[in-house]
Amino acid sequence: MALRSLAGATVAVLAGVLVWHLTHQAPSVAPQVARHQIVRAPNFTLERLTGDGSLSLRSLRGKAVVINFWASDCAPCKQEMPRLVSFADSSSSRDVVVVGVDVLEYRKGPAQAFTRRYRATYPMVFDPTGSTVGPWGVAATPQTFFVDRRGRIVYHVLGPVTDRSLAAGVQRALQA
Repeated sequence: MALRSLAGATVAVLAGVLVWHLTHQAPSVAPQVARHQIVRAPNFTLERLTGDGSLSLRSLRGKAVVINFWASDCAPCKQEMPRLVSFADSSSSRDVVVVGVDVLEYRKGPAQAFTRRYRATYPMVFDPTGSTVGPWGVAATPQTFFVDRRGRIVYHVLGPVTDRSLAAGVQRALQA
């Protein structure tokens, strides 16, 4: 009898935690982005994947930002990475910053090996808990968001970026 009571109490507590979590999550920008609406980009502050410290999206205000959500075990992410690295290297003199967000990996090791393999020199951050996934509406990787100088999402690519989609997104981010 005591075991049943304990099991019932545990279920009630877990249900309460679930309800609290669902009602206290930051709203997602996904519906507005899907309708091609310009919307404020959710801020994040995440630990850098290589090196020390963290990076805040807010600290990049005044620049156009290309934010690429990826994971080291994602085949399309591997396909697009050389393109992003090349773009980041060629756009370093403009007011454009590429930021990679490694999501939902429990350890840094695979992600660090991934960045070394592709010689990515642009800022990479690590989001092991997926704290950015909900607010940004990232259900799968890769996804790339283009943020203008005022911190608003102005363009979005679901799946691997192409040269054409990179150029279009950056153009919108710089014009807005």
